[in-house]
Amino acid sequence: MRAWEVAGSFGLDNLRLAERADPQPGPGEVRLRLRAASPNYRDLLMVRGEYDPRQPLPLVPCSDGSAVVEAVGEGVERCRPGDRVCPLFAPRWIAGEPTRERVRATLGGPLDGTLAEAMVVPAEGVVPLPDYLTDLEAATLPCAAVTAWSALVTHGGVKAGDTVLVMGTGGVALFALQIARLCGARVIATSSSDEKLERARALGAWEGINYRAVPEWGRRARQLTGGAGVDHVVELGGAETLPQSLKAVRLGGTVSVIGVLSSQQAPLSVVPILMQQVRAQGILVGHRESFEAMLRAFAAHRLRPVVDAVFPFAEAPAAFHHLASGRHFGKIAIEIG
Repeated sequence: MRAWEVAGSFGLDNLRLAERADPQPGPGEVRLRLRAASPNYRDLLMVRGEYDPRQPLPLVPCSDGSAVVEAVGEGVERCRPGDRVCPLFAPRWIAGEPTRERVRATLGGPLDGTLAEAMVVPAEGVVPLPDYLTDLEAATLPCAAVTAWSALVTHGGVKAGDTVLVMGTGGVALFALQIARLCGARVIATSSSDEKLERARALGAWEGINYRAVPEWGRRARQLTGGAGVDHVVELGGAETLPQSLKAVRLGGTVSVIGVLSSQQAPLSVVPILMQQVRAQGILVGHRESFEAMLRAFAAHRLRPVVDAVFPFAEAPAAFHHLASGRHFGKIAIEIG
């Protein structure tokens, strides 16, 4: 089989197409024939060596993917050859609270990821797919969509009539917009591009804020809600944007801390968190039960992921460069099989 791997040292220039032996499933495992993969910002950081500089190499990147079960090991009854599935980001996190044992082994680092023609994972670590989704659409779900669902539904309890602020127009952001609308909430989207904000409105966003034109976008979001503040912020920027998120959120509201697009560290006053009794909830993707619940909701409403661009397997590095450029709207997919 062929697999893209970061070898020798980190960096996009060290992403190489390699030949590997087809993996064989052991007891309780399945071999997947990958159909598509989808890079996340975490995957870009991993390839660059900025996520975990101690990650052993070579590494097959990417955590998101869709596949067909090709072979099963002894004792596997949960799925069978021919089933369309997605592997979990954390294949051993089935339900419940995260533990070190459940979340220390994740795809795309430290475990090899989905940017390969085949892979072996625990049978418990796959989720059956609804028929209406294409392989490319399904490949975008395991990290980006489940993260948004965990933030807004599993932990956030977003309900009809709430106001949700979604930061940016990348994969997690647009899934959050779609999920918030599915729950009956109204959405304020932020972006540096007026054109992207118009596209977000076409997806159902109630209002948009260009954060380059309005640097105090947190204050603007509060104004849009009549001074009360939003109920929930999907915080994807990181340490530099968190102060604005705290200005946007209402008294007793929630900030889901997910991304590090701007930075990981910056001076921060905790006073707004204390004085407004804000709940700051860290989100690490989610477990299988969340994924399954999300798929049921998606299927009921025929919700379709927003796929910005598709790259052939042979041009996988170009997909990472497109992600790094920030020009994408939604998810990027790589067609494998």
